[in-house]
Amino acid sequence: MVTTLAIVHRVRDFGSWKPIYDEHGTSRKEHGCTSETLFRGDDDPNNVTVVLEFPDRAAVDGFIEDPSLKEAMGHAGVEGRPTFCFSD
Repeated sequence: MVTTLAIVHRVRDFGSWKPIYDEHGTSRKEHGCTSETLFRGDDDPNNVTVVLEFPDRAAVDGFIEDPSLKEAMGHAGVEGRPTFCFSD
């Protein structure tokens, strides 16, 4: 069964955030991510939603708990606390 993870957050500058997001793709794949889709707000392109698919909830939890995710988000300019939403 596939588990979908949506991460909703605001970034200081999408143009600066995106290359770091792309670079962190290695970590997503290491945790089993099989699909990713990126959405930006129409009224504010710095409002970002990332939708990722993993093989199961354990893979999602491993990804979220990986210290490299928090580090990448901080380096990329994520503002505030991201919201994590799951669908099993």
